[in-house]
Amino acid sequence: MAKHMKFEAGDHVVYPAHGVGKVLTIENQEIAGMRLEVLVIEFEKEKMTLRLPTGKVQAAGLRCLCSRKEMQDALKTLKGRSRAKRTMWSRRAQEYEAKINSGDPVSIAEVLRDLHRNADQPDQSYSERQIYQAALERLSRELAAVEKIDEDKAQKKLEAVLREI
Repeated sequence: MAKHMKFEAGDHVVYPAHGVGKVLTIENQEIAGMRLEVLVIEFEKEKMTLRLPTGKVQAAGLRCLCSRKEMQDALKTLKGRSRAKRTMWSRRAQEYEAKINSGDPVSIAEVLRDLHRNADQPDQSYSERQIYQAALERLSRELAAVEKIDEDKAQKKLEAVLREI
């Protein structure tokens, strides 16, 4: 990743813990007597606005949208074989949450792939469905932003890829 990433108003960005947001403005604010330059990022779906000091961008893991090639790698991961371990669900759930919050499209695709159930497979538990939905939403938002399509189309595309397995 670039040492000093420059973001501008209107850029779509990925904040690992929240997914895709949009930079509204870059402004100077006085906080605790110090002048700070902050990125004002809106997460429309969550109805949330984040103010991130530009000096903390790298530590927070803020990044630009992935490239089309990176998204293709994530879609290829969806088609792979499930690597769900036979460990206790609570441990796997923690690993899945960590992958989702990493913000990495390929890691999120791994979670989707591992938790996907076809019609002929047993139902998921409530917590499996919750994690699956979180991963699906996170990846579909980035796919939508990368391919400039709406989220519903992106989600349908991901689900179609998963059904091909």
